[in-house]
Amino acid sequence: MGKIKTHKASAKRFSLTGGGKVKMSHNNHRHKLGLKTAKRKRGLRKSAILSESFAPTYRSLINK
Repeated sequence: MGKIKTHKASAKRFSLTGGGKVKMSHNNHRHKLGLKTAKRKRGLRKSAILSESFAPTYRSLINK
């Protein structure tokens, strides 16, 4: 049986924290920033933790 390959697109977008949670960055922070309020853009800067219901799927995609 061969090795399981890492899903490279997911590996670029998600990473694991020390505790094993899946960390991701917010979307909607690339373009049309003039329409968004400063408060909204400040919130989008921070990384977010993926929901625990989705975590096993993404953990298997990045093979960790």
